Amino acid sequence: MNSTGGTEFTADDLARLARDGVLLTEWAHAAGWPPGRVKRRLRSGRWQPICRGAWAPPGVVVDWEHRARALQLLQPRLVCSHRSAAVLHRIELLDGPRATDPVELTDPHPALQRRRPGTLVRLIPLDACDVTVRKGLRVTTPVRTVGDVIRLGSRDEAVVAADSALSRRRVRGVVRPPLIRSPGLLREELLSKGPTRKGSRRASLWLPLVDPLSGSPAETVARLRMHDAGLHPETQVPLCFPTDGRTLRPDFLFRPEGLAVEVEGYAFHGTREAHERDTERFNRLASHPEVRRALRFTAATVLHRPHEMIATVQATLAELRDG
Repeated sequence: MNSTGGTEFTADDLARLARDGVLLTEWAHAAGWPPGRVKRRLRSGRWQPICRGAWAPPGVVVDWEHRARALQLLQPRLVCSHRSAAVLHRIELLDGPRATDPVELTDPHPALQRRRPGTLVRLIPLDACDVTVRKGLRVTTPVRTVGDVIRLGSRDEAVVAADSALSRRRVRGVVRPPLIRSPGLLREELLSKGPTRKGSRRASLWLPLVDPLSGSPAETVARLRMHDAGLHPETQVPLCFPTDGRTLRPDFLFRPEGLAVEVEGYAFHGTREAHERDTERFNRLASHPEVRRALRFTAATVLHRPHEMIATVQATLAELRDG
Protein backbone atom coordinates (compact mmCIF):
# COMPACT_ATOMS: atom_id res chain seq x y z
CA MET A 1 0.00 0.00 0.00
CA ASN A 2 1.17 3.55 -0.66
CA SER A 3 0.70 6.58 1.62
CA THR A 4 -2.76 7.30 0.13
CA GLY A 5 -4.00 3.80 0.82
CA GLY A 6 -3.89 2.64 -2.84
CA THR A 7 -1.95 -0.28 -4.24
CA GLU A 8 1.68 0.44 -5.11
CA PHE A 9 2.39 -0.95 -8.60
CA THR A 10 5.98 -1.68 -9.62
CA ALA A 11 7.73 -2.01 -12.98
CA ASP A 12 7.94 -5.77 -12.41
CA ASP A 13 4.17 -5.92 -11.96
CA LEU A 14 3.76 -4.26 -15.33
CA ALA A 15 6.28 -6.54 -17.03
CA ARG A 16 4.50 -9.63 -15.72
CA LEU A 17 1.37 -8.61 -17.61
CA ALA A 18 3.13 -8.83 -21.00
CA ARG A 19 2.52 -11.86 -23.21
CA ASP A 20 5.04 -12.95 -25.83
CA GLY A 21 6.75 -9.57 -25.77
CA VAL A 22 3.54 -7.52 -26.04
CA LEU A 23 1.69 -5.51 -23.39
CA LEU A 24 -1.76 -4.07 -23.99
CA THR A 25 -2.67 -1.05 -21.90
CA GLU A 26 -6.14 -2.53 -21.43
CA TRP A 27 -4.56 -5.43 -19.54
CA ALA A 28 -2.90 -3.00 -17.14
CA HIS A 29 -6.21 -1.17 -16.63
CA ALA A 30 -7.98 -4.49 -15.98
CA ALA A 31 -5.31 -5.35 -13.38
CA GLY A 32 -6.08 -2.14 -11.47
CA TRP A 33 -3.51 0.27 -12.86
CA PRO A 34 -4.93 3.82 -13.09
CA PRO A 35 -4.64 5.14 -16.70
CA GLY A 36 -2.33 8.01 -15.72
CA ARG A 37 -0.05 5.69 -13.75
CA VAL A 38 0.23 3.27 -16.67
CA LYS A 39 1.18 6.03 -19.08
CA ARG A 40 3.85 7.43 -16.76
CA ARG A 41 5.30 4.01 -15.97
CA LEU A 42 5.50 3.07 -19.66
CA ARG A 43 7.32 6.29 -20.52
CA SER A 44 9.70 6.22 -17.56
CA GLY A 45 10.42 2.52 -18.16
CA ARG A 46 11.24 3.16 -21.83
CA TRP A 47 8.56 0.80 -23.11
CA GLN A 48 8.27 1.01 -26.90
CA PRO A 49 4.99 1.71 -28.68
CA ILE A 50 4.02 -0.97 -31.20
CA CYS A 51 0.69 0.51 -32.20
CA ARG A 52 -2.08 2.35 -30.41
CA GLY A 53 -2.76 0.47 -27.17
CA ALA A 54 0.18 -1.98 -27.44
CA TRP A 55 3.76 -1.81 -26.15
CA ALA A 56 6.99 -3.81 -26.26
CA PRO A 57 9.44 -4.10 -23.33
CA PRO A 58 12.53 -1.87 -23.32
CA GLY A 59 15.51 -3.17 -25.31
CA VAL A 60 13.43 -5.41 -27.58
CA VAL A 61 13.82 -4.93 -31.34
CA VAL A 62 10.26 -4.30 -32.50
CA ASP A 63 9.67 -6.05 -35.82
CA TRP A 64 6.64 -6.90 -37.93
CA GLU A 65 5.95 -10.03 -35.84
CA HIS A 66 5.47 -7.81 -32.77
CA ARG A 67 3.07 -5.69 -34.79
CA ALA A 68 1.19 -8.74 -36.03
CA ARG A 69 0.93 -10.16 -32.51
CA ALA A 70 -0.27 -6.86 -31.08
CA LEU A 71 -2.87 -6.42 -33.81
CA GLN A 72 -4.21 -9.95 -33.28
CA LEU A 73 -4.43 -9.36 -29.54
CA LEU A 74 -6.35 -6.14 -30.15
CA GLN A 75 -8.53 -7.64 -32.88
CA PRO A 76 -8.55 -11.46 -32.58
CA ARG A 77 -10.45 -11.99 -35.83
CA LEU A 78 -7.46 -10.77 -37.90
CA VAL A 79 -5.38 -13.48 -39.59
CA CYS A 80 -1.84 -13.08 -40.97
CA SER A 81 -2.00 -13.69 -44.71
CA HIS A 82 -0.33 -13.15 -48.09
CA ARG A 83 3.37 -12.17 -47.80
CA SER A 84 3.31 -12.07 -43.99
CA ALA A 85 1.94 -15.62 -43.88
CA ALA A 86 4.54 -16.73 -46.42
CA VAL A 87 7.33 -15.47 -44.15
CA LEU A 88 5.85 -17.30 -41.15
CA HIS A 89 5.63 -20.56 -43.16
CA ARG A 90 9.14 -20.04 -44.65
CA ILE A 91 7.75 -19.90 -48.16
CA GLU A 92 10.26 -18.06 -50.35
CA LEU A 93 9.17 -15.09 -52.42
CA LEU A 94 10.77 -13.53 -55.45
CA ASP A 95 12.11 -10.47 -53.63
CA GLY A 96 12.22 -11.97 -50.13
CA PRO A 97 10.95 -10.43 -46.87
CA ARG A 98 11.79 -6.76 -46.36
CA ALA A 99 11.90 -4.78 -43.13
CA THR A 100 9.65 -2.17 -44.70
CA ASP A 101 6.93 -4.66 -45.67
CA PRO A 102 3.58 -3.96 -44.01
CA VAL A 103 1.92 -6.61 -41.86
CA GLU A 104 -0.57 -8.22 -44.23
CA LEU A 105 -3.76 -9.42 -42.57
CA THR A 106 -7.10 -10.80 -43.66
CA ASP A 107 -10.32 -9.88 -41.87
CA PRO A 108 -12.88 -12.63 -42.58
CA HIS A 109 -15.68 -10.60 -40.94
CA PRO A 110 -15.85 -7.20 -42.64
CA ALA A 111 -16.36 -4.39 -40.16
CA LEU A 112 -15.26 -0.81 -39.68
CA GLN A 113 -11.47 -0.95 -39.58
CA ARG A 114 -9.19 1.51 -37.87
CA ARG A 115 -6.36 2.24 -40.28
CA ARG A 116 -3.02 1.55 -38.62
CA PRO A 117 0.37 2.54 -40.06
CA GLY A 118 2.45 -0.36 -41.37
CA THR A 119 -0.51 -2.68 -41.95
CA LEU A 120 -2.52 -3.88 -44.93
CA VAL A 121 -5.88 -5.45 -44.10
CA ARG A 122 -7.92 -7.22 -46.78
CA LEU A 123 -11.60 -8.04 -46.30
CA ILE A 124 -11.76 -11.61 -47.68
CA PRO A 125 -13.82 -14.60 -46.45
CA LEU A 126 -11.90 -17.38 -44.69
CA ASP A 127 -13.11 -20.88 -43.86
CA ALA A 128 -12.01 -22.56 -40.65
CA CYS A 129 -9.85 -24.94 -42.73
CA ASP A 130 -7.98 -21.95 -44.17
CA VAL A 131 -6.50 -20.94 -40.80
CA THR A 132 -3.73 -22.50 -38.70
CA VAL A 133 -1.26 -21.30 -36.04
CA ARG A 134 2.43 -20.52 -36.51
CA LYS A 135 4.65 -19.11 -33.76
CA GLY A 136 1.55 -18.33 -31.73
CA LEU A 137 -0.02 -16.29 -34.54
CA ARG A 138 -3.19 -17.10 -36.44
CA VAL A 139 -2.13 -17.48 -40.06
CA THR A 140 -3.55 -18.77 -43.31
CA THR A 141 -2.56 -22.34 -44.19
CA PRO A 142 0.27 -22.90 -46.69
CA VAL A 143 -2.07 -23.74 -49.57
CA ARG A 144 -4.31 -20.74 -48.88
CA THR A 145 -1.23 -18.52 -48.45
CA VAL A 146 0.25 -19.54 -51.81
CA GLY A 147 -3.16 -19.18 -53.41
CA ASP A 148 -3.45 -15.62 -52.08
CA VAL A 149 0.08 -14.72 -53.17
CA ILE A 150 -0.26 -16.02 -56.71
CA ARG A 151 -3.67 -14.39 -57.22
CA LEU A 152 -2.16 -10.97 -56.60
CA GLY A 153 1.43 -11.34 -57.83
CA SER A 154 3.25 -11.55 -61.12
CA ARG A 155 3.79 -14.84 -62.93
CA ASP A 156 7.38 -15.08 -61.68
CA GLU A 157 6.44 -14.47 -58.05
CA ALA A 158 3.55 -16.93 -58.33
CA VAL A 159 5.75 -19.76 -59.60
CA VAL A 160 8.57 -18.97 -57.13
CA ALA A 161 6.13 -19.19 -54.19
CA ALA A 162 4.47 -22.36 -55.49
CA ASP A 163 7.82 -24.09 -56.18
CA SER A 164 9.03 -23.19 -52.70
CA ALA A 165 5.93 -24.49 -50.91
CA LEU A 166 5.94 -27.74 -52.90
CA SER A 167 9.59 -28.60 -52.22
CA ARG A 168 11.88 -29.32 -49.30
CA ARG A 169 13.94 -26.21 -48.68
CA ARG A 170 16.50 -24.61 -46.41
CA VAL A 171 15.08 -21.18 -45.66
CA ARG A 172 16.84 -18.70 -43.37
CA GLY A 173 19.01 -21.50 -41.98
CA VAL A 174 16.14 -23.91 -41.27
CA VAL A 175 15.41 -27.05 -43.31
CA ARG A 176 11.68 -27.59 -43.68
CA PRO A 177 9.69 -30.30 -45.49
CA PRO A 178 7.33 -29.64 -48.42
CA LEU A 179 4.34 -27.63 -47.20
CA ILE A 180 1.91 -28.62 -49.97
CA ARG A 181 1.66 -32.21 -51.19
CA SER A 182 0.89 -31.60 -54.86
CA PRO A 183 0.14 -28.88 -57.42
CA GLY A 184 -3.38 -30.34 -57.58
CA LEU A 185 -4.13 -28.88 -54.17
CA LEU A 186 -3.19 -25.44 -55.47
CA ARG A 187 -5.48 -25.90 -58.45
CA GLU A 188 -8.30 -26.85 -56.10
CA GLU A 189 -7.61 -23.75 -53.99
CA LEU A 190 -7.71 -21.50 -57.05
CA LEU A 191 -10.66 -22.98 -58.92
CA SER A 192 -12.82 -25.11 -56.65
CA LYS A 193 -12.81 -22.76 -53.66
CA GLY A 194 -12.63 -19.37 -55.34
CA PRO A 195 -13.02 -19.47 -59.14
CA THR A 196 -14.57 -16.01 -59.29
CA ARG A 197 -12.09 -14.38 -56.93
CA LYS A 198 -9.96 -11.82 -58.71
CA GLY A 199 -6.83 -13.38 -60.19
CA SER A 200 -7.83 -17.03 -59.65
CA ARG A 201 -8.27 -18.06 -63.28
CA ARG A 202 -5.20 -16.14 -64.43
CA ALA A 203 -3.09 -17.79 -61.71
CA SER A 204 -4.41 -21.26 -62.59
CA LEU A 205 -2.91 -20.86 -66.06
CA TRP A 206 0.53 -20.59 -64.45
CA LEU A 207 0.29 -23.91 -62.59
CA PRO A 208 1.73 -25.99 -65.49
CA LEU A 209 4.92 -23.98 -65.05
CA VAL A 210 5.35 -25.12 -61.44
CA ASP A 211 8.10 -27.67 -60.71
CA PRO A 212 8.38 -29.19 -57.20
CA LEU A 213 11.95 -30.27 -58.04
CA SER A 214 13.15 -26.66 -58.09
CA GLY A 215 15.72 -25.98 -55.40
CA SER A 216 15.68 -22.19 -55.05
CA PRO A 217 14.01 -19.01 -56.30
CA ALA A 218 16.95 -18.46 -58.65
CA GLU A 219 16.44 -21.91 -60.19
CA THR A 220 12.75 -21.17 -60.69
CA VAL A 221 13.49 -17.87 -62.42
CA ALA A 222 16.17 -19.49 -64.61
CA ARG A 223 13.67 -22.15 -65.68
CA LEU A 224 11.06 -19.51 -66.52
CA ARG A 225 13.53 -17.44 -68.53
CA MET A 226 14.57 -20.52 -70.51
CA HIS A 227 10.91 -21.45 -71.03
CA ASP A 228 10.22 -18.00 -72.43
CA ALA A 229 13.15 -18.45 -74.81
CA GLY A 230 11.83 -21.81 -76.05
CA LEU A 231 14.36 -23.84 -74.04
CA HIS A 232 12.95 -26.80 -72.09
CA PRO A 233 15.63 -28.79 -70.25
CA GLU A 234 14.99 -31.63 -67.82
CA THR A 235 15.27 -30.65 -64.15
CA GLN A 236 17.17 -32.41 -61.37
CA VAL A 237 18.02 -35.45 -63.50
CA PRO A 238 19.84 -38.15 -61.45
CA LEU A 239 23.26 -38.86 -62.98
CA CYS A 240 25.02 -41.87 -61.47
CA PHE A 241 28.82 -42.16 -61.50
CA PRO A 242 29.76 -45.79 -62.30
CA THR A 243 33.08 -45.54 -60.46
CA ASP A 244 31.65 -45.01 -56.98
CA GLY A 245 27.86 -45.14 -57.39
CA ARG A 246 27.45 -41.54 -56.32
CA THR A 247 24.55 -39.63 -57.87
CA LEU A 248 24.45 -35.94 -58.74
CA ARG A 249 21.42 -34.02 -59.95
CA PRO A 250 22.19 -31.01 -62.14
CA ASP A 251 19.70 -28.18 -61.91
CA PHE A 252 19.05 -28.49 -65.65
CA LEU A 253 20.11 -30.98 -68.30
CA PHE A 254 19.75 -30.72 -72.07
CA ARG A 255 20.24 -34.45 -72.51
CA PRO A 256 20.54 -34.72 -76.31
CA GLU A 257 23.31 -32.12 -76.37
CA GLY A 258 24.87 -33.18 -73.08
CA LEU A 259 24.66 -29.69 -71.58
CA ALA A 260 24.28 -29.33 -67.81
CA VAL A 261 23.35 -25.95 -66.33
CA GLU A 262 23.81 -25.02 -62.69
CA VAL A 263 22.52 -21.95 -60.85
CA GLU A 264 24.65 -20.86 -57.90
CA GLY A 265 24.98 -17.92 -55.55
CA TYR A 266 25.54 -17.00 -51.91
CA ALA A 267 22.04 -15.56 -51.73
CA PHE A 268 20.47 -18.99 -51.94
CA HIS A 269 23.21 -21.38 -50.81
CA GLY A 270 23.78 -19.65 -47.51
CA THR A 271 27.48 -19.71 -46.62
CA ARG A 272 30.92 -19.55 -48.19
CA GLU A 273 31.50 -23.17 -47.14
CA ALA A 274 28.35 -24.24 -48.98
CA HIS A 275 29.50 -22.30 -52.01
CA GLU A 276 32.84 -24.15 -51.96
CA ARG A 277 31.02 -27.50 -51.78
CA ASP A 278 28.93 -26.46 -54.76
CA THR A 279 32.10 -25.64 -56.71
CA GLU A 280 33.52 -29.12 -56.04
CA ARG A 281 30.18 -30.61 -57.04
CA PHE A 282 30.19 -28.64 -60.28
CA ASN A 283 33.66 -29.88 -61.20
CA ARG A 284 32.62 -33.46 -60.59
CA LEU A 285 29.41 -32.99 -62.57
CA ALA A 286 31.42 -31.77 -65.56
CA SER A 287 33.28 -35.10 -65.60
CA HIS A 288 30.15 -37.27 -65.93
CA PRO A 289 30.05 -39.34 -69.16
CA GLU A 290 26.67 -37.88 -70.20
CA VAL A 291 27.85 -34.30 -69.71
CA ARG A 292 29.76 -32.83 -72.63
CA ARG A 293 29.65 -29.28 -71.28
CA ALA A 294 28.61 -27.69 -67.99
CA LEU A 295 27.63 -24.06 -67.47
CA ARG A 296 27.29 -22.23 -64.20
CA PHE A 297 25.43 -18.99 -63.50
CA THR A 298 25.16 -16.91 -60.35
CA ALA A 299 21.81 -15.93 -58.89
CA ALA A 300 22.67 -12.29 -59.68
CA THR A 301 23.04 -13.10 -63.38
CA VAL A 302 19.79 -15.06 -63.46
CA LEU A 303 17.78 -12.42 -61.63
CA HIS A 304 19.27 -9.24 -63.06
CA ARG A 305 20.92 -10.15 -66.38
CA PRO A 306 18.97 -13.16 -67.65
CA HIS A 307 19.65 -12.24 -71.28
CA GLU A 308 23.31 -13.09 -70.66
CA MET A 309 22.38 -16.55 -69.39
CA ILE A 310 20.02 -17.23 -72.30
CA ALA A 311 22.55 -16.09 -74.91
CA THR A 312 25.27 -18.31 -73.41
CA VAL A 313 22.99 -21.36 -73.22
CA GLN A 314 21.78 -20.90 -76.80
CA ALA A 315 25.30 -20.44 -78.15
CA THR A 316 26.58 -23.51 -76.27
CA LEU A 317 23.70 -25.68 -77.47
CA ALA A 318 24.37 -24.61 -81.06
CA GLU A 319 28.06 -25.39 -80.69
CA LEU A 320 27.38 -28.84 -79.22
CA ARG A 321 24.92 -29.66 -81.98
CA ASP A 322 27.43 -28.62 -84.65
CA GLY A 323 30.26 -30.41 -82.95
